[in-house]
Amino acid sequence: MSTFERVAAAAMLAGLLVAHIARAQPGPNLGVPVTPEEIAPWDISVGPDGLGLPPGSGTAVTGAPLYQAKCLACHGEKGAGKPSDQLVGGQGTLRDASAVRTVGSYWPYSTTLFDYIRRAMPYTQPQSLTPDEVYALVAYVLYLNGIIAENDVMNATTLPKVKMPNRDNFQSAYVEPKHPRH
Repeated sequence: MSTFERVAAAAMLAGLLVAHIARAQPGPNLGVPVTPEEIAPWDISVGPDGLGLPPGSGTAVTGAPLYQAKCLACHGEKGAGKPSDQLVGGQGTLRDASAVRTVGSYWPYSTTLFDYIRRAMPYTQPQSLTPDEVYALVAYVLYLNGIIAENDVMNATTLPKVKMPNRDNFQSAYVEPKHPRH
């Protein structure tokens, strides 16, 4: 038997041994059924059309003190950034080498802002804000970017109607078929 054949045989035996040991070990319980009650707290996605937005409302006026209390430490005075992402400004810079991607210059849908804040902010306490607080913070950030007026009410009806400055500059990754199947 050549050296190559010996090494190949040893590798095959080692592989079989590892497979046998792995099969004998208890698993991490993958595939355990999840109840609808367990899914509900995480089933909070909001689409561009507003589907999934909860009841509630807020304005930039009510959002300003919330921003000071819950967002300022990471996003800076009036969304200027530091230490975390800048939220305001950047309009007209996306074609530049030093593009500034902010909510006001880059994001295509206002509902994405709601979804992100509700899901992930504040960083130290994700999903801790009420729907009214999220609407108010969204309104404040949109106001700082000059997209809505200070007293515009954001809610499940009005928020999806807000047209973001960069909305028309995105292209869908999904292409409609030229000849739909029947």
